[in-house]
Amino acid sequence: MLNPYKTCLLIDDSYIDNFISRRILESSNFAEQIIVCQSPAEAIDLLREGSVKPDVIFLDIRMPLMTGFEFLQEYDALPMDKDGIKIFMLSSSLDPTDLKESLGNKYITQFIHKPLTLKSLEEICP
Repeated sequence: MLNPYKTCLLIDDSYIDNFISRRILESSNFAEQIIVCQSPAEAIDLLREGSVKPDVIFLDIRMPLMTGFEFLQEYDALPMDKDGIKIFMLSSSLDPTDLKESLGNKYITQFIHKPLTLKSLEEICP
């Protein structure tokens, strides 16, 4: 894989999960730039101010203060061009309700179970 994407935004409250996911993304040359946010609110702020225009977002579901689904509601309200942005729900959740809600959301491209792997990246690359 050689930088199929320009910018990747990783949103997860877990430092360890972010560390592992970032290493996988870097070692596979998934994107030219990888931006990590440990809170959905931080990611919303970056998107709102226009300092980040990701091609791909990896989003956890279960996070304190704001869940992945609450992030998606805030994201929906942002006055920005969302065309071409792929959002992958990256979660360890086994709750069928989470999977169903993810697949029913217009912004979610696919649900990926943690941990992120080279195989899962190969499956989503163009």
